[in-house]
Amino acid sequence: MPTIAIVGAGPGLGAAVARRFGREGFSIALISRDQAKLDALAAELGAGGVTARGYAADVREPASLEAALARAAEELGPITVLQYSPLPSRDYLKPVLDLTPELAQEALQFSALGLVHAARAVLPAMRGAGGGSIVLINGGTSVKARADFAGTSIAFPAESAYGEMLHDALKGEGIRVVQLVIPGGIPKLQLPNGIDDVAERIWEIQGSDGAFRTMLIPLEEGRE
Repeated sequence: MPTIAIVGAGPGLGAAVARRFGREGFSIALISRDQAKLDALAAELGAGGVTARGYAADVREPASLEAALARAAEELGPITVLQYSPLPSRDYLKPVLDLTPELAQEALQFSALGLVHAARAVLPAMRGAGGGSIVLINGGTSVKARADFAGTSIAFPAESAYGEMLHDALKGEGIRVVQLVIPGGIPKLQLPNGIDDVAERIWEIQGSDGAFRTMLIPLEEGRE
């Protein structure tokens, strides 16, 4: 049974993606900081017929993230899809003149370095199997900086650059590395089926051999 690990799993997009992949026979590894919330989400998904387990980890603490991914692979099977989508702290959305070096470093650890650790944890199995997918979920500051969202304007482009380099380096091995940019809050985007449309797009791009970056909507129509 294939397994998707959702880093940054929650009751919104993470749950929608879990349901979408669950319909395709995937087991779901839910990863975020709060074990109780993960257990509740896993139980909710299980009631709907989806195999899901929660693994608490903080993406700013590499050892805990790597341990969570290792346990998920051991208990559910090798991770064939990694979704890296932790929700940035509101502290990373402060104006640039309020951005301290310490906060910039934390934002980079959260977005870019967390992805490096997660990717390196799952890639050996993917490369051994000759296939797999890594999906980055980012806001609009990954492609256009905003002075009022300084932390993500620094960290998202670094995360994007690493993802794009992985895309180029691994495309000959059957491993897809893709990014979905969501320029604005999902509820404000007025999608016909709401968050389920986003989950459907993620399902589509992770299985397609296409460009690295997909915009959910044009950047000028969104905000962040």
